[in-house]
Amino acid sequence: MTSPLSPEVSVIVPCKDEAGNIGFLIDEIATALSGRPFEILVVDDGSRDGTGEAVRASARQHPQVRLLRHETSAGQSAAIRSALEAAKGDAVVTIDGDGQNDPAYIPALLDALSAGGDQVGLAAGQRVGRKASFAKRYGSRIANRVRRALLDDQVRDTGCGLKAVRRTLFLRLPYFDGWHRFLPALVRREGYEIALVDVADRERRHGTSKYGIFDRLWVGIADLFGVWWLASRRKVRPQLSEEKLDE
Repeated sequence: MTSPLSPEVSVIVPCKDEAGNIGFLIDEIATALSGRPFEILVVDDGSRDGTGEAVRASARQHPQVRLLRHETSAGQSAAIRSALEAAKGDAVVTIDGDGQNDPAYIPALLDALSAGGDQVGLAAGQRVGRKASFAKRYGSRIANRVRRALLDDQVRDTGCGLKAVRRTLFLRLPYFDGWHRFLPALVRREGYEIALVDVADRERRHGTSKYGIFDRLWVGIADLFGVWWLASRRKVRPQLSEEKLDE
């Protein structure tokens, strides 16, 4: 059995009121990462539906699971940040807690991150066959066009929760509410490249979306211009080498 003490990969699952989905999702993550040392950090963001109990039940089958809890909901960005600070893996994978992201794509993201070497800091999923409503897909399409035009981050879909990032880089990125939606632009600002992986979108098993409000056109415009300002202040990342000193 994989030891939870020395994970190479930390999977972060922010969730709010996802008691009907989280158990299935944990099972799928464990299957996708079978053979790799990993941990699963579930952040219960102020749920009131028994999400915490569902996670505890899954942990009896999967000792790699760790449960973090916000007593009151602080939002998806804060949930990811809390787990990031507690994570132990060198690589961090984010995935939405509603089950619409398929964990079967996690190995492909990790492989893309590894294959890119030191130049690639983020492997980002891009959804195909989205299952959202027409209004949400349309609003998201317009918002993505505005974002690409302003930030030139060269990513079609930043709203996909499936991403793999080097933890040391992730911790260096400037934090603000909504920052997880701008990871490609923020990673490029640090001088790294992005690897893109197409991933299939899925229907929810249970419940309705608690996060994802940013997909509406006008929400997050202030953040968009803030990230544009940050990107405009970017400096070229210096090439670093360490000189071997005589002992």
